[in-house]
Amino acid sequence: MATFSDLRTLLYLSMLLLSIMVASLTTTSADFYRDAEINWGDGRGKIIEGGRALTLSLDQYSGSGFQSKNEYLFGRFDMQLKLVPGNSAGTVTTFFLSSQGAGHDEIDFEFLGNATGEPYTVHTNVYAQGKGNKEQQFQLWFDPTATFHTYSIVWNQQRIIFMVDNIPIRVFNNYESIGIPFPKNQPMRVYCSLWNADDWATQGGRVKTDWTKAPFVASYRNFNINGCVSGSTCGSQSTDSFNTQAWQTQGLDANGRNRLRWVQQKHMIYNYCNDRPRFPQGFSEECKRLFVVIAFLLASSSAGNFSQDVNITWGGPRGQIQNGGQVLTLSLDNSSGSGFESRNQFLYGRIDVQLKLIPGNSAGTVTTFFLSSLGSAHDEIDFEFLGNSSGQPYTIHTNVFAKGVGNKEQQFRLWFDPTTAFHTYTIVWNSQRIIWLIDNIPIRVFINYESNGIPFPTNQPMKVYASLWNADDWATQGGRVKTDWTKAPFTATYRNYNANVCVVSTTGNSCNNGTVSSQAWQTLGLNANDRNRIRWVQTNYMIYNYCTDVQRFPRGFPKECRLPRF
Repeated sequence: MATFSDLRTLLYLSMLLLSIMVASLTTTSADFYRDAEINWGDGRGKIIEGGRALTLSLDQYSGSGFQSKNEYLFGRFDMQLKLVPGNSAGTVTTFFLSSQGAGHDEIDFEFLGNATGEPYTVHTNVYAQGKGNKEQQFQLWFDPTATFHTYSIVWNQQRIIFMVDNIPIRVFNNYESIGIPFPKNQPMRVYCSLWNADDWATQGGRVKTDWTKAPFVASYRNFNINGCVSGSTCGSQSTDSFNTQAWQTQGLDANGRNRLRWVQQKHMIYNYCNDRPRFPQGFSEECKRLFVVIAFLLASSSAGNFSQDVNITWGGPRGQIQNGGQVLTLSLDNSSGSGFESRNQFLYGRIDVQLKLIPGNSAGTVTTFFLSSLGSAHDEIDFEFLGNSSGQPYTIHTNVFAKGVGNKEQQFRLWFDPTTAFHTYTIVWNSQRIIWLIDNIPIRVFINYESNGIPFPTNQPMKVYASLWNADDWATQGGRVKTDWTKAPFTATYRNYNANVCVVSTTGNSCNNGTVSSQAWQTLGLNANDRNRIRWVQTNYMIYNYCTDVQRFPRGFPKECRLPRF
């Protein structure tokens, strides 16, 4: 029989083993001094802001680069990057993983510079045992030089996922079972560089680097690694606690497949799997699997059709469904606004819509996308976009009502112009929390604290609503700036509506009667990367939080303000 001393020794050894295992798993936010080393460029690479950021520069003499101090065998690697602005033709900015040697493995993000006014090309590739030739290229749906965006590589034993702002753009699956090499045995480092490649990078080398624009500078920040340091046990087949890390089995849920389909339909400009002149004797074996996957995505993960999913409920011809149900526009003039609602009501779900807001002087207007039940004790979850005077940013207004009580406003400015292109606005509503996301970046979370006496929307089915209306008595600068009707009609455009929800009908709840299987959104919360993103948004772009409004709550803030936010 074990003695107390034996048990104490066993406990000590267990704690020691746990500390070693924890040390082997790296989950860090950016500190370039700690995690990286500048390995070439003779001073053109600089760590700044106390290690939180790093810049690489290129002139006619040299580029520059850095590498991670550790090697990794599997992990999730995130980097925020702001690319070279203006005329960057001929330059290549990179973020990639690689081992060494002729038979090396490699996973690439390469950003091929552009002539002013032309979009960057995002070049991706995978090498396994020294063999690559698996290129896919994309053009981004935003200006990657105007602000930082997050580029991610998830590498596990089943697949590699390339992501931009947490939106998957490419997946490379492990098909070793049919003889296709896959990177899984060689530890890799993270590398980043900025260099001249004007012999091929821009329009096949036809546009050369303009050295009068030098030095060219790319900026990196928020370097985050959640992975297995080479030599650790967390990437092994053992059943230790590290194998519960989400990235180790990460794939695509229904929403991820829908986003991947959208990117590959709208923004892919080259795919080696359909380049017949390059592969006249036939495509690689994985391409056959890829075609099957894409066909499945198109068949089973299509975005909603407005003609089938919503009714225009007011405004007459000011609300119009176009392009066979793929696009819906709402307009506002000095006689009326317009709006629509979903045909189904539901209890919990994930609802995504892409929206392009009114350009120019939209002061006094409010564009909305929200969920609501009916009645005086209704529940409601709001996105409201408060119009602006020309040149001023929109205000994003969010709120939650439970049992008829709201007063939980948070407001934000955006880090992009929401009038020049479509962006995705998402509400996730499950029994644990509500999450607001923009381009899959969380901006706000409202947690279910019913156990603390705080009402939460749990029982009333809601519909999706959207509208465009005049609110110049309060919307812009508290009502000081009025709607300029000479600019009417004002128009907002919606597309790619997707409702992944538990439909409530006379036959019951689709999630309870077996017609809808378990979905990721039903337990969705925030992982470490999401928490970093929401802190970034709330630190830099939140302009109002009811939980800090002392004048409004002189007797003390609402109870949820004192509880954990995420």
